[in-house]
Amino acid sequence: MDESKIRDRESLESTPSADASAETVEELRRQVEEKQDRLLRALAEAENFKRRTQRERDESVRYANETLLRDLIPVLDNLDRALEAARSTGGAGGAAGVVGGVELIQRELLKVLERAGVTRYSALGQPFDPTRHEAIARVVSVDAKPGTVVGETMPGYQLHNRVLRAALVSVAAAPDEDN
Repeated sequence: MDESKIRDRESLESTPSADASAETVEELRRQVEEKQDRLLRALAEAENFKRRTQRERDESVRYANETLLRDLIPVLDNLDRALEAARSTGGAGGAAGVVGGVELIQRELLKVLERAGVTRYSALGQPFDPTRHEAIARVVSVDAKPGTVVGETMPGYQLHNRVLRAALVSVAAAPDEDN
């Protein structure tokens, strides 16, 4: 009988332990589910953030030039006025007014571009620099040092020290270089 008492005692002791073990497993399962739910929410939030920032970036790129374009609209208005004045005057006396109007528009446009960071530069008299100048002709010259810009067909433009368009130039060559 001693053996049966021992077995009964072990069975009584193991039952509370099994219940405690089941409770522990259930608690751990609940914690895992909670953490998994939090992880899924965090992943969804990160994906939403990613989509939102991509949408904002796309919109920023799409409307990046909005301020510049708003500044250019009055320049177009003035150009329209100058053309209308040229059409209405029609005579030779109106030509001076048209030239004055176009010069005003040119100055206004250059101001708008300067506010946007664009500057115009001249290459005349400077040594030829292939990063800032595009040579379109060689001119034999006894007055200018070879490799010096002696003519400019179109000025160059920079955006914050980055060349937007190189100046189109003619470069001096020594008379004996043509051989």
